[in-house]
Amino acid sequence: MSSLLGLRRLAKGIETATLLQGKTTNLYQGYLLFILALLFYSPSAFAFSSWQQHGDALEMRGLLRGSAVALKNPDNKFFYQKRSIVALAGSGRLMVNGKYGDLLSFEMHVEQRYIPLLLQSGGRNLATQQGVERTNLLEWRFDNRRAQLLIDRLNVQYSASKLNIKLGRQPLNLAATFYFTPNDFFAPFAAQSFYRSYKPGVDAVRADIQLAELSQLSLISVLGYRADGLRENGWSSHIDTTRNTYLAHASTVVADFDLALLLGSVKKKLVIGGDFQGELFEWLGVRGEGHLAIPKQLVARRSVEFSLGLEHRWENSLTLRAEQFYHGGGSATLASYSLQSESTYMARNYSAIGASYEFTPLVSADMTSLYNWLDHSSLISIYGLYSLSNESELAFSVVKANGKRPQSSQISSEFGLYGDSLTCELRSYF
Repeated sequence: MSSLLGLRRLAKGIETATLLQGKTTNLYQGYLLFILALLFYSPSAFAFSSWQQHGDALEMRGLLRGSAVALKNPDNKFFYQKRSIVALAGSGRLMVNGKYGDLLSFEMHVEQRYIPLLLQSGGRNLATQQGVERTNLLEWRFDNRRAQLLIDRLNVQYSASKLNIKLGRQPLNLAATFYFTPNDFFAPFAAQSFYRSYKPGVDAVRADIQLAELSQLSLISVLGYRADGLRENGWSSHIDTTRNTYLAHASTVVADFDLALLLGSVKKKLVIGGDFQGELFEWLGVRGEGHLAIPKQLVARRSVEFSLGLEHRWENSLTLRAEQFYHGGGSATLASYSLQSESTYMARNYSAIGASYEFTPLVSADMTSLYNWLDHSSLISIYGLYSLSNESELAFSVVKANGKRPQSSQISSEFGLYGDSLTCELRSYF
């Protein structure tokens, strides 16, 4: 318990230094002390505050993260203002969950971040994509935009025997595949992301209706917002009804496979699709998802997005995955590459190969390799995780980009536009 109090006091001291002094040097020193403290404090595995009485309950948990990051960008002054970046960053997440009786519950996640400006942009001159599409009314910036306070989740939920309704800011995930997730329309993880514990929330309402023992219908509506380049996340607080999402997702189980159909309107597009996941021969895992997107504007073209994945896990914990992705909305030629697209990917055909292995109960590693078939560039990511205690861990990640580097303002390859990076992160849960 004393270690937990020490971490709280240290985090409080860093926050006070941020507000009163506002000096980058002092902030770096404070977060360096914070990172070192995480190495020596090992909190116990319980919520730091909980209450329960007559079927009502309230629980509060937390997560502290400290990161040291080194980036090396391509030597190109048009795309990058900084060739090399070494920086420290930190964040704290407060998670509050409660319930009232057997039917009502609520969830709130509040996150405080400190990220240096150069690390926020990655040293780029041009932004490659916008942030999560949600109102900026629940986000605040301090210390010349280095510090950010945001409410990442805020929702209430009604749960009955065959009906579940969740209203408010919440994470939504309709993906069946792991690396490329064309059916995940709301803040999807990048294929090379390894830490996926907290998916960003969007402003939505979701109703899950149980049709049978193994069948369900999900009705989802998500608010869309007007783009605003002057805002940090790229979106304003004004709702754009043309970008609202209305989706129906019906799923059932047939033999050893989960099957689903998807139909609705997503950000100015009519979407028809589905997904499946299951196992063949009790050995080979098979996953697939995709959709046909029909733009409501007559001048835009239709596109097909589809991802197919295979995987197997051995008894010794070794897991191998392979996925193939067809991105119909991508470019067919290198000359038509654009940074203005809402999509994460530029080309049409990609492959991913990944592996994970648990060396000991305390040490594990993951690897992912992405390949662009149009320009033959690749991105290799390696991740190592060491468990310091039940509720703290140390993670290392290395990203290596391979491909032709940009020449002046011309993109020579997609992953050649990426920089190399080395990251060390400490996480402490309480």
